[in-house]
Amino acid sequence: MKELGVYIHIPFCSSKCYYCDFVSFSNQDYKIAGYIDYLKREMDLYKEYLKDYTVKTIFIGGGTPSYLEGHFIVEILEHLDKNFNLKQVEEITIEANPGTLNGKKLYQYKGAGINRISLGVQSLNDRLLKSLGRSHTSMDFFRNYELIREMGFNNINVDLIFGLPDQTIEDCINTLKKVIDLGVEHISYYSLILEENTMMKKWYQEGRIQLPQEEIERQMYHRGIDLLKDSGYKHYEISNFSKEGFECKHNLFYWKLKPYIGLGIGAHSNISNKRFWNHSDFKYYYNSLDQGKIPISGEEIIDKDMEIAEYMILGLRLVKGINKKEFANRFKLNIEDIYKGVLDKHEKGGLLYTDHEWVRFTPKGLDLSNLVYVDLLP
Repeated sequence: MKELGVYIHIPFCSSKCYYCDFVSFSNQDYKIAGYIDYLKREMDLYKEYLKDYTVKTIFIGGGTPSYLEGHFIVEILEHLDKNFNLKQVEEITIEANPGTLNGKKLYQYKGAGINRISLGVQSLNDRLLKSLGRSHTSMDFFRNYELIREMGFNNINVDLIFGLPDQTIEDCINTLKKVIDLGVEHISYYSLILEENTMMKKWYQEGRIQLPQEEIERQMYHRGIDLLKDSGYKHYEISNFSKEGFECKHNLFYWKLKPYIGLGIGAHSNISNKRFWNHSDFKYYYNSLDQGKIPISGEEIIDKDMEIAEYMILGLRLVKGINKKEFANRFKLNIEDIYKGVLDKHEKGGLLYTDHEWVRFTPKGLDLSNLVYVDLLP
């Protein structure tokens, strides 16, 4: 059977963070129960379509999935099990915000098979958390972290953001040190991106906030990488670090261009050379399901040239890079048949390293990756 990743979108949260551009809504708790019912109906529609696939990873994201009562999450996973083949699932992740977890929820998660908790911490400086519109404090994180461990979870990710307004290098490194000292299995270390239609983007354009200079932001990244590596974490993807054996299996489905299905409002899917995405509006999402249709808003057929380009761009996000043999097995072509000129150019420029087995970014290339990506597009 073919392997599949499943993403489930929970769009509810206690408040909208100032930098967030995800499909998420606050103060709409009255919609939760109805939304879960429609989510189940979407699963029902996929049962026949995905009968030849076995699910390897499940990721429940948002929004803030942990904002919901635990029984809703249990219902979702139980219904998924009725419609999808979950016999070989290796990893089930739920995203959680500090302060939204309690013993009852964690007990329910564990009983439902969830074995990985991803905590949206972002910073351990309360002043910075407030400036981001986060609803938790650093103490909320430490309390919830302790509780997660007490409940027996041994695979925890912490999301951190650097390059924040008024953030210093020292503050950034101090947060990292505190998280490392706890012994978390996985750390995602992202640079702040000001997305369109967010409060922070608006404030930046109005001159109300300032971001660190690019040189400072790069120091935050490189000093962070050095600290994480020195602390025993493997740098396996541009922004992701893990202890041995704790890489995020679900995200590897994305980066290796393996098939995945997205369930829920605004969710994206990529399967059988087709990319498609669900309606981002409750009304249209519900109307489609009321008519017995999968709630797709748009789709795109991926031809071979685009598939190869995406495989390269996503694969180069992985620090070990792209395996030439795996490339040849997938596309029945050698990587040099298509990209010899690009590889030679960027190897001479010091952005790529190639040998008889691998193509990967150099440390300099990781910083200037867009220069390579542009040349990979068909």
